[in-house]
Amino acid sequence: MNKGQVSVIIPNYNYARYVGGAIESVLMQTYTNIEVIVVDDGSTDASKDVLFNYGDSINVLSQANRGVSAARNAGVAASSGEFVAFLDADDEWLPEKAAKQVALFREDPTLGLVHVGVDDIDADGNWLRHRREGASGDATHELLKLGSKGILGGGSGLMAPRAVIDEIGGFDERLSTSADWDIFFQIASRYSVGFIPETLLRYRIHNTNMSANVAVMEHDMTIAFEKAFADGREHEKSEAYGSLFKTLAGSYFRAGNYGAFMRSALKSVGYDPANLLYFATFPIRRLKPQ
Repeated sequence: MNKGQVSVIIPNYNYARYVGGAIESVLMQTYTNIEVIVVDDGSTDASKDVLFNYGDSINVLSQANRGVSAARNAGVAASSGEFVAFLDADDEWLPEKAAKQVALFREDPTLGLVHVGVDDIDADGNWLRHRREGASGDATHELLKLGSKGILGGGSGLMAPRAVIDEIGGFDERLSTSADWDIFFQIASRYSVGFIPETLLRYRIHNTNMSANVAVMEHDMTIAFEKAFADGREHEKSEAYGSLFKTLAGSYFRAGNYGAFMRSALKSVGYDPANLLYFATFPIRRLKPQ
């Protein structure tokens, strides 16, 4: 293990358009004890040409397409840093991100992860909104209710000690859209969470975000919730599952899948009757047969 080093894992699949910006944002960090590992997960676009241009400033691993969780795990296995951070190929760090996260770990060595404030941007890099209210301390309840003050920035905001990532076994390779939530919860259920309430990450929102696939999100979050409740927490289960299906209902509605919306809404109310008021005021008049 390289003491003080931050290993940055960038999984990439067909993001030739963006991956250079992600890499540049790491190379421009004020914290310089960094190794950059890009795991190309079977890209068929011009990604390899983009990566080639960075020469020895990055380490490139290539593998057949196995998904983002497998790509991240491969990067961790090849890394040597005391800390591990992840950056999706379409997102970008601000220059002080790594330095401020490492400083918080040094201030409080009991932390299991540190995340940061986020600016959401669109596909072309235009600003959409600030998000600077995140969970700290015991973040498990906020995560289970899928609250807005959870862990921000998806995988791109996370930094954790390498020992913690090893302890929980890395990312669950069965999961794609909920892989971030799962690792957040696995760490937060064991350790305290640190948060830096300033914008240190630019998170891109566009049509190819994995979270746009609601059916996959439902499949993955069902697995992640089963893991979360495997060791108890029965007192939180009804509210948590009610929140999950409430979130899925809204996502299905926006996707135009009104049958799945109704199914999810009924499950949400079944788990937590308090959600009935939410759905009673929902614009049901817009429902139409599929």
